[in-house]
Order: sequence, then structure tokens, then C-alpha cells
Amino acid sequence: MDMHKSGFAAIIGRPNVGKSTLLNRLLRQKIAIVTPRSQTTRNLIKGILTEPEYQIVFLDTPGIHKPKNKLGEFMMKEQRNSMDGVDCIIAMLAADEFFGPMDKEMMQGLCKAECPVFLVINKTDAAQADEIEKLKFKALECVHSGAIKKVFELSALKDDSLDELLSAVVQAMPDGPAFFPDDIVSDSPEKFLVSEVIRERMLLLLKEEVPHGTGVEIEKMQQRSNGVTYIMANIMCERDSHKGIIIGKNGSMLKQIGAEARIELEELFQCRIYLELFVKVQKDWRNSQSVLKQLGYWGR
Repeated sequence: MDMHKSGFAAIIGRPNVGKSTLLNRLLRQKIAIVTPRSQTTRNLIKGILTEPEYQIVFLDTPGIHKPKNKLGEFMMKEQRNSMDGVDCIIAMLAADEFFGPMDKEMMQGLCKAECPVFLVINKTDAAQADEIEKLKFKALECVHSGAIKKVFELSALKDDSLDELLSAVVQAMPDGPAFFPDDIVSDSPEKFLVSEVIRERMLLLLKEEVPHGTGVEIEKMQQRSNGVTYIMANIMCERDSHKGIIIGKNGSMLKQIGAEARIELEELFQCRIYLELFVKVQKDWRNSQSVLKQLGYWGR
């Protein structure tokens, strides 16, 4: 009789290669926000896949980049910490993007890995076969022979089955009991999930320059006697001009952000939600340790 397997798998790569999309597809439900914008993921997100034979804790990491502020430093610390003590690493490249310095740095760093490493070339539906081969060649020439256990070419967004990759990850897991109860798919606090849903709506709806300078603080979240969950959230931005864009003419943009976020939150929590949003200006908050800690990005 086979032993039960359990362990941790880190998903790494530079921004926008599809890490969160892959996580959501492997879990067969959404726990990580996904947008076309780079650096969507800021925190280390744990997604837990449980089957009778195994439990895998996937670690979805912020994209590898050169930090420009203390928030960026926090994100890179989260990324580095995700590699400690994991049982396998899924390193991702995007087939529709050139092989850049951050990709090279990631591949060279994998030579030091003390666990199996799987290379995933994602977004193959958006590239020609010869482009995929060139990318794979450039990636593999950065590492010594045997550093990469197996290469997978796929489209996390469109492939109906990721069974081959999942099977390889399961085989890399050690024997052991489950770390989490069977019905848990993420260990993220509810307030974190709420803030991420609101931030996702902003990333999708707002102009290019605004979303990266925003953060979300959940000031209050409580269930009322009528069964409605009341949520009060503060959207933090760095400029008065950004505040005006977030609010919109006659409050139209803020209303749209709130309405779309509320629909998704009601689906997530399976209850009625009353969501109240406020916008605050906090200049240069991404370099303030106190504000970063307040928003859950520092000192954890």
C-alpha cells in the first residue's frame, strides 16, 4: 500500500509569466488574483491541493524583479523565503516573451536548489514552435546538466489538463501526513482575501500608472444580525490626482470597483456582502515601514 504524500512546491518566475493562473488551475478554483499587469502578486500565497493520496501546498510567489521601494524589497523577501525547505520548485518562463536578465538570474540560481526543479514554459499557445525551442535552449544553457528534472510546455490558461505536471510534483513529495484539514484550500486570512479581490478590481479597471501605487486596508469586517457581512475598506494611494482617478466622476469609478468586488466576494464567501470603500492619500507609502506593516506587507 502506497504511503500518503505531502509537501511544499514553490512556483517562481518573473512578473506576468502566469504563476497565479497555474496555481488556480491546479487547485481547480481561484485563490490568487490574476490580471494582465505585472507584479499583481505581492504576498506569498499558499494554495492547498488535497486528495486521498496526497496534499500539496503550492507557494505562489511575487514575480522576480529589481525592487524600487520597500514594498518591492518585501516582495523579493517573500520570493526568496518561499524557496527555503520546499520539496520541489516549479520555475516558469513565458513563451511569448524574450529571455531576459531576470530569467537568466532565476535559472542560474536554480543550480543551488536542493530539491527537484521542474521548468514550465507557459503560454505556448501564443508562440511558434521554433520560438519555444529557442527559449528552452537559452534557459537550459544557464544551468548544469541534471539541474532541471523535467521541462513542461503548456498553456496554463487554456490547457484542459495539467495532469502530467501535477503527477511529477506529487512524485517529488515525501511521504507524510497532511499539514492542513481536507477542506482548506488556502491559509490566507479572510481580510487578506478581501483586500486582494478589491485590489484585483483596481488593477483591471484603473489607468496604468495608478494601481501599483495603491494598497488596501480592511478596517472592519463583521457579520451583522441580518446575516449580511459588513466590510469597510480603505484604498491607499500616493497622490491626490490618483485619488480623483480612483473615485471617478461623481464617484462612478469607486462605485464600479465596489460593485464588481462585492459580486466576487459574495461568490467567495457564499453570503451577502455590504462593502463600503474609502480612498486615502498617503504620500510615498510604499517606502513607509509603518504603513507597509499596517497593510500586511512588513514585519510578518
